[in-house]
Amino acid sequence: MAATFRRIFTAALLLLMCAAAPALSARRCADCGSSPVPYPLSTGPDCGDQFYKIRCTSTQLLFDTLNNSYPITSISPETQRLTIQPSPFLPNTCITQDISTIGVQLNSSLPFNITSSNTIVFLNCSETLLRSPLNCSSASLCHAYVNGSSSGNGGAVDACRNAPICCTFRAGGSSTSYMIRVRESGCRAYRSFVNLDSSLPVSRWPQPGLELQWVSPPEPVCAAQSDCDSDSTCTPDPNSNGGISRCFCHSGFHWDPIAALCAQDVTCEDSDGCGSDHTALIAGLTSGLGVAVIAAVIAVFVYRRHKRIKDAQDRLAREREDILSSGGVKNAKLFTGKEIRKATNNFSRDRLLGAGGYGEVYKGVLDDGTDVAVKCAKLGNTKGTDQVLNEVRILCQVNHKCLLRILGCCVELEQPLLVYEYVPNGTLSDHLQGPNRKLLTWDCRLSVAHATAEGLAYLHFSAVPPIYHRDVKSSNILLDERLNAKVSDFGLSRLAHADLSHVSTCAQGTLGYLDPEYYRNYQLTDKSDVYSFGVVLLELLTSQKAIDFDRAQDDVNLAVYVQRLVEEERIMDAVDPALKEGASSLQLETMKALGFLAVSCLEERRQNRPSMKEVAEEIEYIISIATAKA
Repeated sequence: MAATFRRIFTAALLLLMCAAAPALSARRCADCGSSPVPYPLSTGPDCGDQFYKIRCTSTQLLFDTLNNSYPITSISPETQRLTIQPSPFLPNTCITQDISTIGVQLNSSLPFNITSSNTIVFLNCSETLLRSPLNCSSASLCHAYVNGSSSGNGGAVDACRNAPICCTFRAGGSSTSYMIRVRESGCRAYRSFVNLDSSLPVSRWPQPGLELQWVSPPEPVCAAQSDCDSDSTCTPDPNSNGGISRCFCHSGFHWDPIAALCAQDVTCEDSDGCGSDHTALIAGLTSGLGVAVIAAVIAVFVYRRHKRIKDAQDRLAREREDILSSGGVKNAKLFTGKEIRKATNNFSRDRLLGAGGYGEVYKGVLDDGTDVAVKCAKLGNTKGTDQVLNEVRILCQVNHKCLLRILGCCVELEQPLLVYEYVPNGTLSDHLQGPNRKLLTWDCRLSVAHATAEGLAYLHFSAVPPIYHRDVKSSNILLDERLNAKVSDFGLSRLAHADLSHVSTCAQGTLGYLDPEYYRNYQLTDKSDVYSFGVVLLELLTSQKAIDFDRAQDDVNLAVYVQRLVEEERIMDAVDPALKEGASSLQLETMKALGFLAVSCLEERRQNRPSMKEVAEEIEYIISIATAKA
């Protein structure tokens, strides 16, 4: 206890010493009327962080979504959360005003998302919602809300009592992280309650509110050293492709995103561990009673602040555990941060298997000798964090030999980690187009195609509710020591709701594999995966990349290139020459058959594409022909 107090006391004195230091460029915006605007929230171009923009009108703060604006009712910088006021009802109806803009739609590329602290009550729903994963039973909380509310205090309007179908669900996690949707064909109104205690009578429920959280901001952007304080240096950001520089803290300091400054690392556990200069400084300053009193007050302040940060971190960890548990993670192991650091040799660079937009993947070895792969989201990458959490939720619900198996996860470190089985033979992309590629035989390619199709068909037809992968490509197909295929990387997956024929979301995926209708309309169906798989079939057939600027300008896109050859009745010209060499006439016919199957998966109109189950059956038939004895 004494050592802890000395550590805090030293930090307080250091805080006094730094009080006169020049300000960091992480400048807090001025209050909006009587409402403080904590960093990193920004109401103007010269304050806050520009990725965390909100608006200040003459009377209130507003949060802008993709399609609407909502009043901000509270902000908590310690927990990095804010609450917005849901849209009001249209007069004398059970319809919220934002139905014209399809409800709340956050921009998933910004560092805000909907938290799992929200209980959402959907009102005035159509009968199709009765088949959805939402709780639309007579015991649902929404019925208690409608029957126990009054119109005059922000509660449900009388019109909602005449609309008997309503549903309740807990927000946050996967597809609900960025959207609360209302529409004519689903539910026409909603209410959200933060940290709702369902045991209370409706009269004691909190006022409606939708809680959002923001990710810790990175170090502030700088144009020159004068934009930074004496504890940081203006240095190019290695994670930026646009030449952005940031004020990176010096050794011995770390970036504190809540206080928006470089805080000194305090590691003294006892008096012997502290430097003599600090000891002398404390002795000198504490000789005056007034200074000692001031330092003690500041020490208490620093202690309470550190406790708030620790409480916020604990709350974040608990929330992540709640989100993951709701997706079945109870069947997987929750690894400690210490276990993961040991397994990966503290994330040593020689353990790095690969990197992508989400973050990095490391090889690890558990205490029992099991080889694992550990996926880490990028620090400060909202999308990466959400994708990793989403992948855990989804993989825990599936069990198929052609899908990568999850072993567990870790949620106690700053970013969540996913631990899954280690597949030693790299990706299909490596084998087809990598610098050290070896020729995969035609039989092997057919086997990979069939296994991948079987895995995707399982997601579409056997998972409840169905799962759409959304990022099917050769680099997400792993090969084990026997070259058996396993579909991986469900970071972009979305559970399909039974009441919908599609899921509307911002277009994500990889250029060259994207369903054209999905890209135009943001409408995701199982046929979007079919399109992407059609491109993978072309890769297996041609050994070429989905997008390759070394091809002629009109043929950069592999799908467009092969479709042109089909129209010219020259489909065999696209086949990898190494495959055709020495192939029997029967094998050449199966190559042509797979090419035509791929083209059918690439039909412009998704209604004309086969289902994934039909694709798997067709490949099985092609394999039976290819292996038939002459």
